[in-house]
Parts: sequence; structure tokens; C-alpha cells
Amino acid sequence: MLKLTRKVARRNCSGYIAGMQRKAFSEMNCSIARALDEVGEWWSLLIIRECFFGTTRFDQFQERLGIARNILTTRLRRLIANGVVERVSLEEHGRREGYRLTAKGEELFPVLVSLQQWGDKWAVGEKGPPIRMVEHETDSLLGPVGPISSTGRIISFRDVRLEMGPGGGPSTAKRIADRNLAILGVADGASTADKSVELDSKSTS
Repeated sequence: MLKLTRKVARRNCSGYIAGMQRKAFSEMNCSIARALDEVGEWWSLLIIRECFFGTTRFDQFQERLGIARNILTTRLRRLIANGVVERVSLEEHGRREGYRLTAKGEELFPVLVSLQQWGDKWAVGEKGPPIRMVEHETDSLLGPVGPISSTGRIISFRDVRLEMGPGGGPSTAKRIADRNLAILGVADGASTADKSVELDSKSTS
């Protein structure tokens, strides 16, 4: 008779499956990867969301998120170490501590708005979005969050050309060239306007 065994995946106190090592992105030469290394884990983003909702006390985070105490402690420590959240005194004489976003953390607000708008469109329940974001002074719904062109319209990734930044290297240059060729059909980094000027100058010479 064959004896069947089954391995059960267990999560450690950090929330990762035991035996699996979390990949660190801090050494990658990519701003998106490094940002994810600081705030990309789902509990971290939900803690940041709660901060925007006005949550400050540890017990409030735990109750509203339904998160285990040890995982919440780990996430808060990391957010504090990364300068996204800070400890503050909630009462006089510092008898009770709480948490709030730093200036660095507050600048994640557009990220949360964009994520909510995406969820409202693609991941919402049958009844529709549970929360609407409205400008307090005008009662107007927030418009779509996204990169804005010089003419004021929201542009997609197909409208954007990548160029080398000051921190780029040889591998970055190749990635940029490959991406611009795949998406825009150009690899030399010249804009459409530059190409039009070049063609006009050739035609008149």
C-alpha cells in the first residue's frame, strides 16, 4: 500500500511561504523595483491606505485590517526604517504612541488613488465601487490619475519614449533601445518631431 504524503505550505511571521526566500530589489538599478522593495508588499500598501484613512493606533490597524499582530509589527518597523511612516505621541507626555505618514509617505497618495481607480474599473464587485474620492472644496469627483502631456491630456505608455537618466548604465541603454523599438518602432531615441525636422531639412537641401 502506497503511503501518500502532502507538504503543506506554511507562512512565517513575515507572511512569506516557509522555504521561499524573498527577493530583494534594493540593488536593482530600477526606480520601480526599488520602490516596490520599500512599499510593494500588500500589507504595507494597506497600512499606508489606513494612514490616509486617519488610522493612527496599533490596535486600530490590527482591527481594521484583520492582520496578525506579529506581521503588523514587522511591516510597521520596515515602513519606519524606510522613512515612510513615523512614530508620534498621541497623548500629552507621550503616554501613548501612534503612527502617521512622513512627507515621503504622503507622496504615495497619487499611487493609492491610481490603484483605487484601476480597481474600480477592473476589480470592483457587482454593486460598484465602495468609496468615491471627491475634492472637499468643490464636491467634484477626482479625475483619472495618470501622466499628463504638455497639452493636458492623459497619455499611455504608447505615447512615451524612454531616455537615459543620469543613473543609467550600458545595460540600461540596451533596455531603453529594445523597449522603444518594440513599442514605438524607433530605437535611436529621436522624437517624432525631431525626425520631421530632419526630413524637412533633407527635402529642402
